[in-house]
This record gives sequence, C-alpha cells and structure tokens, in this order.
Amino acid sequence: MLKVSKFGGSSLASADQVRQVCDIITADPERRLIVVSAPGKRHSEDIKVTDLLIAAASERLTGKIGASECAEVIERYRSIASGLGLPPEVIKPIARDLTERLEKSTTDANLYMDTMKAGGEDNCARLIAQALQARGVEAHYVSPKDAGLILSDEPGNAQVLPEAYSCLRDLNERPGITIFPGFFGYSKEGYIVTFSRGGSDITGAILASAVRAEVYENFTDVDSVFAANPSIVKEPAPIAELTYREMRELSYAGFSVFHDEALEPVYRAQVPVHIRNTNNPKAKGTLIVPNRASTDIPVVGIAAMDSVCCIYLSKYLMNRQIGFGRRLLQILETEDISFEHVPSGIDNMSVIIREENLSVQKEKRVVEQIRQTLAPEDVFVERRLSLIMVVGEGMRHTVGIASRATHALASAQVNIEMINQGSNEVSMMFGIKSEGMETAVQALYAEFFD
Repeated sequence: MLKVSKFGGSSLASADQVRQVCDIITADPERRLIVVSAPGKRHSEDIKVTDLLIAAASERLTGKIGASECAEVIERYRSIASGLGLPPEVIKPIARDLTERLEKSTTDANLYMDTMKAGGEDNCARLIAQALQARGVEAHYVSPKDAGLILSDEPGNAQVLPEAYSCLRDLNERPGITIFPGFFGYSKEGYIVTFSRGGSDITGAILASAVRAEVYENFTDVDSVFAANPSIVKEPAPIAELTYREMRELSYAGFSVFHDEALEPVYRAQVPVHIRNTNNPKAKGTLIVPNRASTDIPVVGIAAMDSVCCIYLSKYLMNRQIGFGRRLLQILETEDISFEHVPSGIDNMSVIIREENLSVQKEKRVVEQIRQTLAPEDVFVERRLSLIMVVGEGMRHTVGIASRATHALASAQVNIEMINQGSNEVSMMFGIKSEGMETAVQALYAEFFD
C-alpha cells in the first residue's frame, strides 16, 4: 500500500522541524510519496520563504535588484542544512537555482512571479531528499515537469489537466521515497505555473488521486480540525471525522487548515484524507471521508468568511424577465469577477463577491452597466460584510436548525442581512455586518456545541 504525505510550511521552517518530518517519514514504510511546501515561519515575527520570494520578484518587476530578499532565502536554506549537519556544498545548487530565477526575463510579469514563487517548494524538496539520504534512506527528488504534472496556462491560479493523472500514476513504481515539490507544475508550453496560494495541498491531493493512495496524510501544526476558529472561540471541540462535503464548506468559509480546492481530486478518487500534527504525530487528527457512519450530530463546525461585499438590485416583476440573471452575471464575467452566492427573491437579487475581486473602479463600471443593461429600480453595493457558515451533514435530518441559529444570533444582538441554504442542506449561510463576525461565531458555537 502507498500513502501520500504532505508537509506544510510550518513543519519545514527549521532544522528541528525538518528532523521531525524525517522521523515521521521513516516511521512508516508506506509513506513513499512525500509532498513538501516551502519553509514557513519559525516564529510569529518571521517571514515565510514564499513571501520573501514574492518580495524579491516584486523588486525586480519594479526595476530594482531584489538581491537582498533572495539572499535571505538562501540563508534560510543554509541555516536548515547546517542544523541538520549536511555539508556546506549542498547549498551551492540551491543558491545557483534561486539566483538564476531572480535573473530571468521579466517580460511576462505573471510567469516571472510564478517562477520565483515556485523556487521555495522546489528547493525545499531537494533539501529534504538530501536530509533523508544523509540518514542512509533511499530518497529521490522528482521534478513536477519530469513527473508530468501538466497544468493550465493560468499563472497564480492554474488547474490540473486531465492528462496529468495518467503521467503521474507512474510515481507508484518509483523505488524508495519520492520527494515532490508542492504548489506548482508546468504548462503544456513548458512554463512554471502555480496553483493559488496554499496550493501544496492541491499537489498532494492530485498525487494521491493519481496513484490511488490508501490515504492522503496532510501534516500541519494543529492536532485536528476544530469546530470553530480557536482565535475566536476558546478551546473549540476537535472534529474526529468529516465528510468531503463538510470539509469543502468549512475550507471555503475560512478553515485554513486545508485548501478548499484540494478536495476535488481525492473526492473523485475516494481517497480518505487524514489531517495530522507534525509536532504531535500520535494525536488522532481528523479524518475526511466520503460518508460519516453517524450523522447524529447535526452541526460539525462554524466557519466565517470576512471581507465580502454584496451587489443589491431590485426591479418589480424581475421574475418575469427571461434572462435577467444571465445578463447580470454576464456583466460580472465581462469584468472578470467571480461570485460566491446569488440569493434572490421575486423582485430582488443579491450577488455576493469577495471584496478583493471588486475594486472601487470595477464597482463603478459594474453598477453603471447594470443600470444601462437591466434598468433596475435600485442598485447599490454594500461592503464590510461577513459570511457565517453553519455546516453539518446531519442538518438535513434535524428539525429546527434554522430556528436555533437565528435565535442564537438574535440573542447576541447580531442582525442578519441575508440567509441562504444550499440544496444539499450541508450548510446554512448567514450574511452579517463584519463588526459582528466574532460575536456571531461565538453565539452559534455556544448554541450547537455548549
């Protein structure tokens, strides 16, 4: 059997962390395909390697050198290698690679940025392979290009292409332990392209699906997924088991422990995901599975997404105008704006959008286009909203969940701007003013967990 194990940036931030990772890898002979992120923060005031690489690329793109940021990245790798007792020469190819990336052409800014960002994961994978080899373990670095991880030509937001899976299946036959860099792949034209930020989770999921792994282990810095954000709710309950649908909803709405796009590959292949703690590998963690044996507990988690806005428009007899919704969404498509939800009534419609996707300039153009194209009686944009998600497969079998949730919010003096529930009844969404987000999460957690 084969396990795919992915280690996040916090698990690789220092020599001590890398040593712990190597112990975990070698403790189970089934861990033969390892995906690594770039080194993360060593402490709260530290800077992630990826952020340093982005800063270096930004410097170059503005006509500067970026050498100091690149040198800091090289020093991070040198510190890890030295702490592991590796010979100084192991840093030479890493330093050369990062310098060459920095000096590449900046003609295409997006491709240049992706080339720089990918240097964190790529060189970390090489270093982990050498750390294992120093222990006498057969370990090999494999480039995503050589393995056949083919992605769409969308820098910063690439998607895996279907033909990649058949190429990647051969990883199952490689001897020893394969160390694979996360976060990036190659377009058909041969350019480095990255997934969205945090995309090493996606790489691991793609590999687990391709090789039909027994399990996809995702090692991070927490013992499990919790029922609410620990920075909002004190000592929230750990979740032992989740379905793919539940985890997808929670990740989408703010649970950062697992990338929301990473579930699709393992969902299709029905590979279970095990969230585990690098610093406490004996903890049970959280298992993500196709179906839970029991849905007696109606709600498994409360999540919150901040920084969203809403386009409100109303028009009498809107429901009688064929194509009204299509034309509205076409206006957003023209401005390259994706939407999150579209709650509607018979004479009104709301489109919820992440604030980062609707700049002030785009807002002006969109509102003007709506007025000209759809002639609404009213249209305006409201910002500084939050979405609160109540998630659980058991909600569909339980009467009164909406009543309990709205009562909890009312008791906490949180006004509800909108309510939306998916047709699968796995989640219920509440739109509220951003200033009430923490109060809302705490009130709902108290209702369903205390």
